[in-house]
Amino acid sequence: MTLLAHDRYCDEIAHQVGLLRHLVTSGADLSATVPSCPDWSLEELVRHVGGALRWVELLVRTRAAEDIPEERVPLSGGPAERGDAVALDAWLAETGEMLVGTLREAGPDTRVWAWAGIPDSGFWARRMTHELVIHRADAALAARLPFDVAPEVAADAIDEWLQLVEFAQRTEPDDPANELRGLGRSIHLHATDTGPALNAEWLVELTEDVLVWRRGHAKATVALRGPLTAVLLAFYRRLPLDGPEVEVLGERELLEFWLERASFG
Repeated sequence: MTLLAHDRYCDEIAHQVGLLRHLVTSGADLSATVPSCPDWSLEELVRHVGGALRWVELLVRTRAAEDIPEERVPLSGGPAERGDAVALDAWLAETGEMLVGTLREAGPDTRVWAWAGIPDSGFWARRMTHELVIHRADAALAARLPFDVAPEVAADAIDEWLQLVEFAQRTEPDDPANELRGLGRSIHLHATDTGPALNAEWLVELTEDVLVWRRGHAKATVALRGPLTAVLLAFYRRLPLDGPEVEVLGERELLEFWLERASFG
C-alpha cells in the first residue's frame, strides 16, 4: 500500500473543488436535502466542505501546534448571501485556490497539528482529498447527478478509512470502533472493474487487538463486491447494501455491524 504523491493530492483537491463548483452552478436546487446527510441541504453541505478546507488552510499556513477553533477561521461559514449560487461558487473557488497554494508551498513534511497522529501537512492533503471526494458524492446524490472518481483515488480513500478506524481503536477507548474488537471474523472488499496493477481488494480482520488489514484477495466472513466507486460509496455508507450497484456475500450482519461503528464526523 503506497500513498499518492503530495502533488497528486493537491491536483485532486483542485479537481474536486472544480467539480463541486460546477455542480453548484449547474442549476441544482441548493435547498434540496442531501439524502446521505439528511440534516443538511445541498448549500449547507457545500458550506461545510468549504469551511473545512479553510480551517485546514489556516492550520497549515500558520504551522499550528494545536487545533484552531472554527470561529477563528476567516469566512469559514461562507458568503453572507444565502441561496446565491454565484456567491457560493466564488467563495468555493477562492477557498480551493487558497488551500492548494498553501499545501503546495508547505510540501508533505511540514509539521502541523493533526488529529490522527500524523502531525504533518501531508496528512491534511490526503484527508482533504477524500473529504472532498465523499462530500462531492453526497452533493451528486442531492442533485441527482452521476458520480465517479479516479480509481487510484478511490482505492486510497478506502486505505485511509481503514487507517482511521485502526487509529481510533488504538487511541480512543470510547470510540464505537472498539466494539469491532474480538469478533474473530473478517471482511473482504472486492472491486470487480479494475486490473491487477491497482490491487483493489482488501481483507479486514477483526481481532482482539486493533484490526489488521491488507490489500489482496482472500476468503472472508463477508464480502462486498462491485465496481470500485460503488464499493467505496457503500463502505462510506453512501450507497445501500441492497442496491443494484453492489453485492454482499456471506454474513451481511457483520458488514452492517462494521458500517454502524466505523464512522467519523
